[in-house]
Amino acid sequence: MRISPALLEDFLRDYFFTTEFDLGSSGVECWTLGDLRRTAGPEGDALFAALDATPLDDTPSYGTPAARGAVADRWAGGDSGRVLISHGSSEALFLAMNALLDPDDEVVALRPAYHALDSVAAAIGCRVTPWRLRFEDGYAADLDELARLVTGRTRMVVVNFPHNPTGATITPAEQDRLVAICERAGAYLIWDGAFTELTHDGEPLPDPAARYPRALSFGTLSKAYGLPGLRFGWCIGDPALLAAFLPLRDRLTICLSPLVEAVATVAVRAADRLAKPRLEQARGNLARLERWAADRPAVRLVRPRGGVTGFPVLGVPDVDDFCHRLAEKRDTLLVPGSAFGEPAHVRLGFGGRSDLFAEGLSRLGEALAEDGSMGSSHA
Repeated sequence: MRISPALLEDFLRDYFFTTEFDLGSSGVECWTLGDLRRTAGPEGDALFAALDATPLDDTPSYGTPAARGAVADRWAGGDSGRVLISHGSSEALFLAMNALLDPDDEVVALRPAYHALDSVAAAIGCRVTPWRLRFEDGYAADLDELARLVTGRTRMVVVNFPHNPTGATITPAEQDRLVAICERAGAYLIWDGAFTELTHDGEPLPDPAARYPRALSFGTLSKAYGLPGLRFGWCIGDPALLAAFLPLRDRLTICLSPLVEAVATVAVRAADRLAKPRLEQARGNLARLERWAADRPAVRLVRPRGGVTGFPVLGVPDVDDFCHRLAEKRDTLLVPGSAFGEPAHVRLGFGGRSDLFAEGLSRLGEALAEDGSMGSSHA
């Protein structure tokens, strides 16, 4: 397979590690290892001793029993046989698509999209039909449109709610209809739940893999839990589907590091304590962002209902050039929408540390005022 460049990663490679003020990332503020140990309670206190006793050997293909059990207890009804541990959710998505799709299969995928959700199917040779979330519709998911797009020839439907980059989500009733549309067609449902617990309106959505045998749900510690450096993710689904991942995995990563799985197991057991303060921080940042946008008529923001990113229009003539200059002259990261196929937009992340977020917004406002895009520049 020949896969296209990941434009988002190309941009982040240049600026993620060189800018101080992050308005571009899609996760919450990261925890340190010390933070994790203190937050996790007794399991955290015992972590270093557990690591000292960990053999630096391979781990089982599906993950260690402890890691699978922790994920299963929280997200899979206690059934660890339905869990595969992966190098972030991106590896599991890659494995699933390669295991279940063939060239010329029809796939319906949300757009705009994080690149792992549509480019892999395209590289396999599938015909990918976009299910669009439209700015002019407030990024509302049009289930009637999805019902028209999904036919008896559709092999897979790929979604992520809450959505990256728009912050859109759906209701439980809409999720029920989405599952019914997939079931009617006999299509696999790929449910990327990286942002499941980052909700601002209502409760987190349930896992569709618990009720639809052809659904696979994917999770990660990178977004809601502030631990992207662990590169720890999982897939939940029918054991027969998970078994289909192994031939490719045996030729790629084989397994995870036992050190990663040991630390991640502690993190999963402490997931509530990790996510709650970061969600509260993100909601405070979102309120600040809404005030900031309301003060600038050229900025058009659809309020994100979940996740920690919005996908506004700033009203600048060349968004890519603006984002490059913002990074290089004002030390502030903002992702151009061209990385998601929407060059008039930007991905604006609000999950970071509140003081740094406020300063980043101030610098963004100054840059917009300098470009003549708006008159006010206070944050």
